[in-house]
Amino acid sequence: MTFRIERRSGVAAYQQIVRQTKQALRLGQLAPGDKLPSAAEVVAATAINPNTVLKAYRELENEGLVEARQGVGTFVRRSLAQPGAAAGSPLHESLHAWMAAARGADLGREDVAALLSAALDTYFPTGADPRVPGAETYDAHPHG
Repeated sequence: MTFRIERRSGVAAYQQIVRQTKQALRLGQLAPGDKLPSAAEVVAATAINPNTVLKAYRELENEGLVEARQGVGTFVRRSLAQPGAAAGSPLHESLHAWMAAARGADLGREDVAALLSAALDTYFPTGADPRVPGAETYDAHPHG
């Protein structure tokens, strides 16, 4: 796994590492048993402080996603992958087709981000996760 740190994003570097790790777990790019890069490897690739990497790994460990093994490294404990998000799944393929159509329509990255954000707000309002008991409900078909 390679981390990309966007220094101008306004998001702390440790949070970027946590987000990127969770994304890799959701997409099945990391699986239980996989070893995360060492702090030294991340520092060499990104030029961030080693404590920043360790802070990110501690947060992931506190969430039960990884475990540090003294003298060996940090390993994935559990996945966040959902079958519908896996590479090759119908949803994954249709999203890639949609992205290709957006690019073909000369939409820029910001245009696509705005469309995705609006769709997320419509179909997945904050706090409305149907997989979480007690979460607010949402209307899967708000325009019809």
